[in-house]
Amino acid sequence: MVKRGTTRSDQAGTAAERGRPAAASRPRARRLAPEARRRGILDAALIVFAENGYAGARMDDVAARAGVAKGTLYLYFEDKKALFEGLVHDAADPILGVIEQRVASFEGNTRELLATVFAHLAAQAVHSPRRHLIKLMMGEGERFPELADFYYREVVSRGIAVLRSINARALARGEITSDAGLRFPQLIMAPLLVAVMWESLFARNEPLDTSDMLMTHVDLVLRGLGWREP
Repeated sequence: MVKRGTTRSDQAGTAAERGRPAAASRPRARRLAPEARRRGILDAALIVFAENGYAGARMDDVAARAGVAKGTLYLYFEDKKALFEGLVHDAADPILGVIEQRVASFEGNTRELLATVFAHLAAQAVHSPRRHLIKLMMGEGERFPELADFYYREVVSRGIAVLRSINARALARGEITSDAGLRFPQLIMAPLLVAVMWESLFARNEPLDTSDMLMTHVDLVLRGLGWREP
């Protein structure tokens, strides 16, 4: 009810003078959609794991970095292990899912296919914050074998399967003569780990042209497998 001789604007001014905003001017709290909230938590977790390692990372630190209450964090991930597994799941599809699709539909020769695969790996795994997950597994996987087993199932085994399928394709097309790539796909994958390690530890001492190194590796591998120019 408005007092006689007093306008609503006068009331709003009086409320402001008392330190209370008028009802119409109160800002509403911004609420994130669940998926956006989850995305923010995972981004924060990647930073915390990169800075502290798996052993040193704390859920409190992740919540603080994400700007959420600790209780909110536990609504999405029940513990640190579940949070790490969520990160791995989140990283796998943008890398391996895309590669699996490209390999299945690729029509060019195997050298072109491997060039496409390694270019994607360089962009999404080496020159990306996701490299910290690989570095973490290399440094702490032995201490946490259950995490190493999970990472193998979700990432490494898929990568090995892709490389074996590329080698089988090359053999079937008569582009190579050796089946060594089927037996030892780890040899094809190895420079990716070297690139991650170098980027993380030694790039400031001696910068590495990762793309050029990976393409040089492709040429060396194909020659070793008996490459026949199409």
